[in-house]
Amino acid sequence: MSNSEKAQVVLRLQGITKRFGPVTANADVSFDLHRGEVIALLGENGAGKTTLMNILFGQYTADEGAIELFGQPLPPGAPRAALDAGVGMVHQHFTLADNLTVWENIVLGVDHLTAPTLKARQVKSRIRDLAERFHLKVDPNARVGRLTVGERQRVEILKALYRDAKILILDEPTAVLTPQEAEALFTTLREAISSGLSVIFISHKLHEVMAISHRVLVLRHGQLVAERATKDTNREEMAALMVGAEVSAPSIEARAAGAPLLSLRAVSTPDQGAAPGLKALNFELCAGQITGLAGVSGNGQAALSDLLSGLITPSAGEMALHGSSPARWSPRAAIANGIARIPEDRHKTGTIADFDLTENAILETYATRFSQRGWMDWGKARAFAESLIKGYDVRCPGPDIRIRLLSGGNMQKLILGRVLEENPDIILANQPVRGLDIGAVNYVHGELAKARARGAAVLLISEDLDEIMRLSDVIHVISEGRLSPAFARGTMRPEELGSWMAGHGFDSHGMDTGAPDAA
Repeated sequence: MSNSEKAQVVLRLQGITKRFGPVTANADVSFDLHRGEVIALLGENGAGKTTLMNILFGQYTADEGAIELFGQPLPPGAPRAALDAGVGMVHQHFTLADNLTVWENIVLGVDHLTAPTLKARQVKSRIRDLAERFHLKVDPNARVGRLTVGERQRVEILKALYRDAKILILDEPTAVLTPQEAEALFTTLREAISSGLSVIFISHKLHEVMAISHRVLVLRHGQLVAERATKDTNREEMAALMVGAEVSAPSIEARAAGAPLLSLRAVSTPDQGAAPGLKALNFELCAGQITGLAGVSGNGQAALSDLLSGLITPSAGEMALHGSSPARWSPRAAIANGIARIPEDRHKTGTIADFDLTENAILETYATRFSQRGWMDWGKARAFAESLIKGYDVRCPGPDIRIRLLSGGNMQKLILGRVLEENPDIILANQPVRGLDIGAVNYVHGELAKARARGAAVLLISEDLDEIMRLSDVIHVISEGRLSPAFARGTMRPEELGSWMAGHGFDSHGMDTGAPDAA
């Protein structure tokens, strides 16, 4: 690519301002994006990144300012115009139709699903080619409503790639990929970038920002507060620019584990559609210990999470809590036995969007803590919500606001407070920091570390190996419902865990069950 081509401005934002009532989400934001350039857009949750990208994509209309694409004005509030101009967007929160298949979602908006010129076989073939090239495994014929969170994110990426985007907006694109898959995606993106693709990359994984971007733009409280050439900055400076102060991760000191609080012995569960069940798992959660579970989404994490939450029961094997097997297993029994959960999808299963913060704060304990003889004590419930808002730094106008109006980080803080205030014996933390900024990540991790210190057993399920390796006392990898041996902290490199995540470790280890084998 020539220097003149590299200098070509493909996107220009000028003075973009957006208000939601009294809240200013974006304030006079201006920047250019050049052909073949990757800009990393950083900021805390609620800093205005997603709002700005939704304005670019036509889903919101700016109150002030203008946008140019390839030298031409972009009509405000017109997603079709953005798509036709070559803008593709992978949303942090998915925009997929659950009742349609993967391939139907991908072509939706490009072709009419009943058009006589639409050739499903060719569409599926192209999707499979893209999926293989970008290491984004997904079945084109699968119903989206039955996919895991990780699989849905892959569909979002494929949807943008299918449309031959010239400008690609990536909002947390690698949250569910192994290190090898993320690097393969970056390798392919670099090839496309060298041919002229321009990218706006939103990620809280600062090592990825350093690896893929040319420039870094930082938003804080809706304003563009800093710009750096990536080669002239580092992770520490970027984190400090995002939050306006130095950032430090919580320290997790090694400690001896306590007694097992939960154990599984040769436990299996049925497959759930295309998602595998558990395959003869042997597993323990011990007091005062964080157990990390790594794996590519859709490999049995959902089955284990559902089992511990009381949503399903074992089809074989034995589960014991505090040394004895529960007579009946249900969500109510799980809560009664001291198991609390931070669910994988805070929007779909963690909260009810149109409930206010008070109602969401008591979702799982209203019957036992906030009602008497069938009557709700709303004063007590509201006081509880106010204590969570204050104690867990939930930034919001008050407990009466609908939770869907909160940023992802503040929503997660409320869920975290709801869980930890019960002082549970066992905490199921399923993707607890997905999509959160560095400040919120450190806050959540710090609270999990405090729970560990008081003797709780924490199961941390994450596809982020940095998170798993930083917090966990022991690590398991799950692949196709099988469980790896238990690896002690510091004994495995990311590449080795990534090999297990891809299933290779199971083959070389010659195992087909999850028998414990501390490394």
